[in-house]
Amino acid sequence: MKVAVLGAGAIGAYVGAALHRAGADVHLVARGPHLAAMRRHGVQVLSPRGDFTAHTHATDDPAEIGPVDYVFLGLKANSYAACGPLIEPLLHGTTAVVAAQNGIPWWYFHRHGGPHDGHRVESVDPSGAVSAVLAPERAIGCVVYAATELEGPGVVRHLEGTRFSIGEPDRSVSARCLALSEAMRAGGLKCPVEPDLRNDIWLKLLGNISFNPISALARATMRQMCLHGGTRKVIEIMMRETLAVAEALGCEVGVSIERRLAGAERVGDHRTSTLQDLERGKPLELDVLLAAVVELAEITGVEVPTLRTVHAISDLLALRSAA
Repeated sequence: MKVAVLGAGAIGAYVGAALHRAGADVHLVARGPHLAAMRRHGVQVLSPRGDFTAHTHATDDPAEIGPVDYVFLGLKANSYAACGPLIEPLLHGTTAVVAAQNGIPWWYFHRHGGPHDGHRVESVDPSGAVSAVLAPERAIGCVVYAATELEGPGVVRHLEGTRFSIGEPDRSVSARCLALSEAMRAGGLKCPVEPDLRNDIWLKLLGNISFNPISALARATMRQMCLHGGTRKVIEIMMRETLAVAEALGCEVGVSIERRLAGAERVGDHRTSTLQDLERGKPLELDVLLAAVVELAEITGVEVPTLRTVHAISDLLALRSAA
C-alpha cells in the first residue's frame, strides 16, 4: 500500500508514522523546519502508549512521490480548493482521498439519497471549487477522535485517543475502506469502517460547532467554558439546535448533551484548534463547523437563532484576524 500524507502536521504525521510502522510505503508532504526535522530524524512520536520514531520519506514536492493508493489529507478544510497543484501528481485512476477534517465535508450529499442527494453545500464547496479539485467519487470520509500536537519540528505529542472512523459516502463497506482499516489497525490505531459515517460527523460536530467559536471569542479553555454558567448555557442551546438539524437530515448522534458537556469538562484546560489558530495568526476554520450548519438549517427549515448569532460574531472575528 502506497500512501501520501498531504499536510503532514500533528495528525497527518501521526497517521503516517503509524502506517509506516505497519509496513506501508508512506510519503509525507510538509514544509519548513518541520519538514527539515523529519528528513533528518524521522517522525518522533511521544505517546502514553509508547514512544517510537518512523523514518519515512518526507518532501515538499509531491511530484517526487508520484501516484499513490491513498492520499491522507491533513490540510485544513479551507485549504482544499487551492490544493490542486499539490494533489494532482499523487492521483491515478483509483486513488482514494481520505479527508480527515472536522465539520461538514464537501462530499456530504454525494450519493446521500433522499431529497437532498447531490446538493452542494456552498459554505464548504463555494461554486464547486473543492469538488473540482477533489472529486467526491474519490472521497473516503474520516472522523478523527485522536488528539495530537506538534511539540516541536518533527516531534508529535500524542495526547489521547487512537480512533479514526472511516466510511464511504454511499454507506457501502468497500474493499478500499477495509484495506485502509486493516493497515491503520496494524499500525496501532483504531479504524472502524462505519456503515453511515454521517452519524459520526454530527457527533464530533456537536462539540466543534459550539466549543470552537466560543473558545476563540472568549479566549477560554474547554474547562473554563463548561464551568462558566453563561457560556455553558449558550453551548447547550447551540448543541440542541445542531441536533435538530442532524435529525432533520436523518442522522442520530446517540449521545446526550449533558454527557457531551461532561466529556468536554474532563478534557480540562485544553485550547481548541480554533483558539490555537487565532493565537498563531492562522485562518479560522469556521465555515465547515458553523456556517455550513446554518446553511443546512435553511434547506431543512430548522430554526437556529443562536447558531446564527454566534456565526455572525465569529465570522467578523475571522475576517478581522485575517486582515
